[in-house]
Amino acid sequence: MNVVNSVFPTPEQVEKTFKGPEEGPFIMVNLLKFKAQATYASGEAVSGRKAYARYGTRMTSLVEAHGGRLVYSGAVKGLMIGDVEELWDSVALMEYPSRAVFHAVMQLPEYHEIEEHRVAGLAGQLNIETRGR
Repeated sequence: MNVVNSVFPTPEQVEKTFKGPEEGPFIMVNLLKFKAQATYASGEAVSGRKAYARYGTRMTSLVEAHGGRLVYSGAVKGLMIGDVEELWDSVALMEYPSRAVFHAVMQLPEYHEIEEHRVAGLAGQLNIETRGR
């Protein structure tokens, strides 16, 4: 299994996610890897974790305002089964009521205002769409 963290989805991933069939609520699993030092254009010296926390707090508010919720967020402390070269730093589970809401949140001007913190703080991530049975 090849695992590649990214900060942005590929065009194919965007197409599949936003053009896929509407199946109702889902939970996005976010496996997050932070930069040691955030990379703000201003040169502000904060950790990647702190920069991402600025994004995460405001993103949670945006999602909640559109009917979603943060299910869980926590630091990765170890690996019990399997093997990876490097663990992620944090895991967050965000529930969205639908693909349409997920897409709408990503289009909001407020989202684009906070995205700089995400980009400044993240070394990469995996987003895994999940649905209950």
